[in-house]
Amino acid sequence: MTSKMLEEALSSFEAVQAQLQQLDPQLIEIAGRLRRQPPQVAMTVARGSSDHAASYFAYLTMQQLGVPVASLPMSVVTMQQAPLKVSGQVAFAFSQSGQSPDLVNSLRLLRKRGALSVSMVNAADSPLEAACEFSVPLLAGTESSVAATKSFIATLSASARLIAHWKEDSELLEAGNALPEGLREAAKQDWSVAIEALRDCERLMVIGRGAGFAIAQEAALKFKETSAIQAEAFSSAEVRHGPMALIDEHYPLLVFAPRGAEQAGLLSLAAEMRQRGARVLLAAPDDVSERDLTLTRAEHPALDPILAIQSFYVMAAGLAVARGMDPDQPRHLSKVTRTH
Repeated sequence: MTSKMLEEALSSFEAVQAQLQQLDPQLIEIAGRLRRQPPQVAMTVARGSSDHAASYFAYLTMQQLGVPVASLPMSVVTMQQAPLKVSGQVAFAFSQSGQSPDLVNSLRLLRKRGALSVSMVNAADSPLEAACEFSVPLLAGTESSVAATKSFIATLSASARLIAHWKEDSELLEAGNALPEGLREAAKQDWSVAIEALRDCERLMVIGRGAGFAIAQEAALKFKETSAIQAEAFSSAEVRHGPMALIDEHYPLLVFAPRGAEQAGLLSLAAEMRQRGARVLLAAPDDVSERDLTLTRAEHPALDPILAIQSFYVMAAGLAVARGMDPDQPRHLSKVTRTH
């Protein structure tokens, strides 16, 4: 029987198609406001998979627009009542349900203190949407599996399109139009070698860098959620600062190495870890001969991580089943998490 997680992951392209048909007017309005009143700093507020999506958004915003982005700890706002000086800046909230009280209250307070508030939420008519001046619906539809897949991809695609409109970048906008077809292709990549390699795995590292680090973070969370593997994500630049001490013979590493300035360092790290005897699973485009897993190329390198996580999700759903687990019902977890 096909898991809901797999079904929903495979339907991601439909969410992105819906966004392309419906979201541009709202994104253009928000982007126009951001250009008319340019913030010096942007803040992101999110948890779990949504926070990993926020990491991707942050990297692209800094890379494409030069606006520094900080991830805001919600307790500073809601519990500490810190007098944050945010007037004229912008706060972005990312959420599947838009229900968590600390997220809603954070945006309400930041807006009250003069920040432009923008949310990206999958659920319609949520408290988070009501708390923000602008809200972008992710249009992924109801997500039944506890493990978020299509809503995560929808957050990445909406983020990239907002940034493209903010920058008025015709190349990135045009590349976004081809995302649905790219997602379909990425879902067909054969990553079964990873299922075989990780079937009996208890711990592993997931490595990425740049915009790809957000994908490494998300992959590590899914390994924990759906396969009960103790997975940790690290930037390739951080591995040598301590975590490398854990890596010995047969230690498994999943390395995401999409196109971009960071790729050379990721390939170098993968080669070094192989020499140590680690079990490296290198995910890279088809021009990298030493790859174990193939990454689909998007029409713009900034969108490559979106296709990478699509291929990963299909593998992760299969891995959970191979380990005798139900990816739709992770232990001790529920779909909506309410923190205060």
